[in-house]
Amino acid sequence: MSLSKDRDRAVAHISPARPPERGSGRLARRRLLVLTGCLVLVAGLVLVSLAVGSRTVPLETVWRVLLHDDGSPEALIVWRLRVPRTALAVVVGAALALAGTVMQAITRNPLAEPGLVGVNAGASLAVVIAVAAFQVTEVSGYIWFALVGAILAALLVHTLASGSARSHQHTRLVLAGAALSASLGACTGILTMFNSTAFDSYRFWVVGSLQNRGIDVLVAVAPFVAAGTVIALLLGPALNALALGDETGRALGLRVSWVRAAGFCAVMLLCGAATAAAGPLAFVGLAVPHALRLLLGPDHRWLLAYAPPAGAVLLLMSDIIGRIVAPPGELEVGIVTAFLGAPVLVWFIVRRRRTAL
Repeated sequence: MSLSKDRDRAVAHISPARPPERGSGRLARRRLLVLTGCLVLVAGLVLVSLAVGSRTVPLETVWRVLLHDDGSPEALIVWRLRVPRTALAVVVGAALALAGTVMQAITRNPLAEPGLVGVNAGASLAVVIAVAAFQVTEVSGYIWFALVGAILAALLVHTLASGSARSHQHTRLVLAGAALSASLGACTGILTMFNSTAFDSYRFWVVGSLQNRGIDVLVAVAPFVAAGTVIALLLGPALNALALGDETGRALGLRVSWVRAAGFCAVMLLCGAATAAAGPLAFVGLAVPHALRLLLGPDHRWLLAYAPPAGAVLLLMSDIIGRIVAPPGELEVGIVTAFLGAPVLVWFIVRRRRTAL
């Protein structure tokens, strides 16, 4: 009887033909306002990102050289240094936010984030191996090692979790990811302890940075991000049903294991590519989904659609702050995202504790 009621509620929730509910007009206006705000912020932050740095370029000059590359020093700064960096910030921020939304949905864990599946640890170990064994010290060289390491680690976590009972698969996924991350982290520590060159390259990569990333890095990761984005956006209705529980999802005709595998594949592609390009960036995939739920509600169709621009806003803002707080140098973007994201995590924990009480 309870299953029948759950099924009726689920059908009412995910059916596109359901009658309008009270407050639906207000929610629709809020969604439009949030989307407009995100797009305006992305456009504005892109221009600011192209203007600020160790040498500030006036906004009117930025606009002029974007329309016409006249070969001036300002044009070289904008096109060769800041355009690739800004574009990479948009892509990486969008990928991490989308991956975090999917990860929290398939694990039904509000504190899950993309690095939980071993992606960060796998990429880190691969970078250290690239430097120590193959003397690859350029970002454009070890990005491929990082991408392969991230994907292999994620696949291993999925393999370890897939052997469990269906009802406990998402729990075992988290445990397998934590265990593998600890093991790979230990291997990384051992290698960097005995190889100073690997340690020097690794310590700059692991903090998370958008510096010295050319257009070749963006071109390398873009296909993986595009594939992961398509998979994630197609999963919206299925993730709504999965949020009601595995048994209810199966009663609705959902192939739970396939949905979870597809979601994991999206997370692996999105987070693997983003981590390979910019290093491990904390809290982007954790903070953005929670902020969007507060504004848009729990419907994953809207959360997945709004996550990319919201993630781009957060990472662009973090990168700009890192460039202006310590002139003429800068703070790495991974440090800034940690400063911005940690209070969000603490606030969420306190909020959930008060709700439980």
